[in-house]
Amino acid sequence: MTLYSCCLILLLFTWNTAAYGPNQRAQKKGDIILGGLFPIHFGVAAKDQDLKSRPESVECIRYNFRGFRWLQAMIFAIEEINSSPTLLPNMTLGYRIFDTCNTVSKALEATLSFVAQNKIDSLNLDEFCNCSEHIPSTIAVVGATGSGISTAVANLLGLFYIPQVSYASSSRLLSNKNQFKSFLRTIPNDEHQATAMADIIEYFRWNWVGTIAADDDYGRPGIEKFREEAEERDICIDFSELISQYSDEEEIQQVVEVIQNSTARVIVVFSSGPDLEPLIKEIVRRNITGKIWLASEAWASSSLIAMPEFFRVIGSTIGFALKAGQIPGFREFLQKVHPKKSTNNGFAKEFWEETFNCYLPDGSKSSPASTSFHKGHEEGQGAGNGTSAFRPPCTGDENITSVETPYMDYTHLRISYNVYLAVYSIAHALQDIYTCTPGKGLFTNGSCADIKKVEAWQVLKHLRHLNFTNNMGEQVDFDEFGDLVGNYSIINWHLSPEDGSVVFEEVGHYNVYAKKGERLFINENKILWGGFSKEVPFSNCSRDCLPGTRKGIIEGEPTCCFECVDCPDGEYSDETDASACDKCPEDYWSNENHTSCIPKQIEFLAWTEPFGIALTLFAVLGIFLTSFVLGVFTKFRNTPIVKATNRELSYLLLFSLLCCFSSSLFFIGEPQNWTCRLRQPAFGISFVLCISCILVKTNRVLLVFEAKIPTSLHRKWWGLNLQFLLVFLCTFVQIVICVIWLYTAPPSSYRNHELEDEIIFITCHEGSLMALGFLIGYTCLLAAICFFFAFKSRKLPENFNEAKFITFSMLIFFIVWISFIPAYASTYGKFVSAVEVIAILAASFGLLACIFFNKVYIILFKPSRNTIEEVRCSTAAHAFKVAARATLRRSNVSRKRSNSLGGSTGSTPSSSISSKSNHEDPFPLPASAERQRQQQRGCKQKVSFGSGTVTLSLSFEEPQKNAMANRNARRRNSLEAQNSDDSLMRHRALLPLQ
Repeated sequence: MTLYSCCLILLLFTWNTAAYGPNQRAQKKGDIILGGLFPIHFGVAAKDQDLKSRPESVECIRYNFRGFRWLQAMIFAIEEINSSPTLLPNMTLGYRIFDTCNTVSKALEATLSFVAQNKIDSLNLDEFCNCSEHIPSTIAVVGATGSGISTAVANLLGLFYIPQVSYASSSRLLSNKNQFKSFLRTIPNDEHQATAMADIIEYFRWNWVGTIAADDDYGRPGIEKFREEAEERDICIDFSELISQYSDEEEIQQVVEVIQNSTARVIVVFSSGPDLEPLIKEIVRRNITGKIWLASEAWASSSLIAMPEFFRVIGSTIGFALKAGQIPGFREFLQKVHPKKSTNNGFAKEFWEETFNCYLPDGSKSSPASTSFHKGHEEGQGAGNGTSAFRPPCTGDENITSVETPYMDYTHLRISYNVYLAVYSIAHALQDIYTCTPGKGLFTNGSCADIKKVEAWQVLKHLRHLNFTNNMGEQVDFDEFGDLVGNYSIINWHLSPEDGSVVFEEVGHYNVYAKKGERLFINENKILWGGFSKEVPFSNCSRDCLPGTRKGIIEGEPTCCFECVDCPDGEYSDETDASACDKCPEDYWSNENHTSCIPKQIEFLAWTEPFGIALTLFAVLGIFLTSFVLGVFTKFRNTPIVKATNRELSYLLLFSLLCCFSSSLFFIGEPQNWTCRLRQPAFGISFVLCISCILVKTNRVLLVFEAKIPTSLHRKWWGLNLQFLLVFLCTFVQIVICVIWLYTAPPSSYRNHELEDEIIFITCHEGSLMALGFLIGYTCLLAAICFFFAFKSRKLPENFNEAKFITFSMLIFFIVWISFIPAYASTYGKFVSAVEVIAILAASFGLLACIFFNKVYIILFKPSRNTIEEVRCSTAAHAFKVAARATLRRSNVSRKRSNSLGGSTGSTPSSSISSKSNHEDPFPLPASAERQRQQQRGCKQKVSFGSGTVTLSLSFEEPQKNAMANRNARRRNSLEAQNSDDSLMRHRALLPLQ
């Protein structure tokens, strides 16, 4: 059974060796062997395997100069380590390097070689198999390039825990250690690159892009991560397509149609150069220009795409490149390559033929192979110059520096440096094993591995704990996912003015170690769009919304496709493409364009505005007129008219009117807390004081003329002290209401933002509308009582007819304040104060005019009526009329009683009252005679009724005569009555009161 297994494995290894002959590998013996996988070719020739004969290995086509340079970087690093006295002394590293042809099948074919050799060594079959050409096990593999290829290789190598260190596979799927146990890499994973792509799009304010990805484990995860980042940044994707280098023409045509018809100008591409090449060729053929290509690092510097003939289509490319490293002596090493000198490198011969477009005659297989390689080169690489199917022979003396190929492009060593770093990582892991101290090792009980019998899994263990400093002074250690965190350079494709080639200008960088928002740096001055323009292209679904507008959603469209909607009043946007409008602060309002907020207009009933000036003038006019009336009353205080109107109460009434007019001024000007708390109580107390004076005055006159017998109670009511006491009590009630109001809910200044959006109305918040209602209601109650007494006193003597005017003033008062209620409720802002001021002024002017203007007119313009005779004559006439009516009523009652008792009938008594007074003469006398007549002026009153006649004759002299003369004059008054009347005597007793 053991012999059978030996023969089976040897058969497998023999078949694998046959597939990879001496010219198809780079191999060198050593104590420890490292494996290598590099894409020396871009692909394989399509071949229909009909299985009519034994299947042959597919043929690799299209030579890759950069892939050969990467291979050279591995060989250079191994030779440098072998010559180092400090790193792995007395140990020699060997290598076995295969061409993956950028396909999974070729990569797995090479990987089987590594696995098979390791299995032979693990079986210890040397005693059964005479293997003189025994090759040690491959303890680590450097490679592969594409993420899809590395995924397949990692699955196979992971079964045997053979460490795999990739230099270019960046798919984030490979960070899954549960699936890829032995995979490590010296390149950052695509998670950071996808984030960086989204950051660039956000930086240039693009939001409408298309995506293209290779249909493999590199493109699909990368573009998926980009979609996630784009969604977070509100970037919309117009189309998303998958491509492959093996896609048929119809699929390529379909993708190109989508690109051509799309309005998105930015295209994000996660692909390798070989996968993208067919698509770019078709786009060039159709001459689809004006697109901005955002390239992942796998093709951002690909020689397949960065060709001058493609530049008019992809000249606006911005891509990511790995941070360039420095490899001292590598340039000279590259220049030393020669088929005769590089005996261990089976790829050198083909490289020489492809570089100089010739063939080496010493190889029987060279010319045909070179022909096929040349065909592939003509299709995409562009390094050779020949077009003939047969090449001339190579002399061997060609100068490698005389030909420009990607192989000699060592200015920016990115992938090459990653290869160099991968080899050194494995070497340092072996160095840790070599220098391990027993008891401090990584294995059981601190044991160490034997460097002479080291196994792959032991190297993997040390790689996971690796920590060393590279030749650039940077710390190298793999994280828990086997990744190295690195930074990206951002490059822009330029056309060289010297030779017309495509050059990669570094225009920025992306630092993954920086905090979010500070990772991206771009120097826009270095960027050329389309190779010549400095203006950033536009790639948005909708045009930018200007400040003052916001983005509005269009139903059925992506969020990036929007319409611009004007910000509503009170909101603003001061930036372009605002998602929402911001509300202005409470005291501010949006300007006309809604681009900023300006302070709101502040309104109140100001002193300086026309309305405020008009009200102020009316209030001042009222104060002036009231003061004038007060002055007139003061000057003529001893005249009968002034005395008859209760002089002291009139003074108090005029003072209260002054307060009423003055209180209206508190409603004008900017409301302050103190004015708000003062104006309503001042208004309420002033009016109550005014109405109280009128009430007491009217009630006193009514009591005097209606009282039947002047009792002591009447005299108390008629006393001046009690009148003032009643005024004080009525006013005190209003004062109590105001004090309670100010204590419980004091009014305050209030900035009202709700009435009008653009205006702040500074008003007084009354604190309690109920208190304001009590204040006005109590005033109206007193006015109603006053109106009642005034109406009842409307038939008093002519000189006492101010009750009639009081009635009119109260009617005006009620009309004003009844109209005030709906006007107050329906107005707002400064007009509330204006309405109340108008009501106060109207009521005050009504009281002033109705009560005092007639008296002032008599005093100033009709002095003849301002005499004691006029006053007393009117009073006497009224007294006799009242007495006569009372006597007549009693006589009628007595007559009815006697008729009912005696059964007799009689005629109905008739009465007549005639009065004559010499108020006016139909024939006026001269002035001297008139004055004498006025001095001796008198009046006669005669009242007659059915049972008798009453005649009253009165004469008066000037009040300036002495008291004795007055008493004599009163004695000369005679009274003749056939029928005495008690009522007449009562009224006669009231005469001296006036």
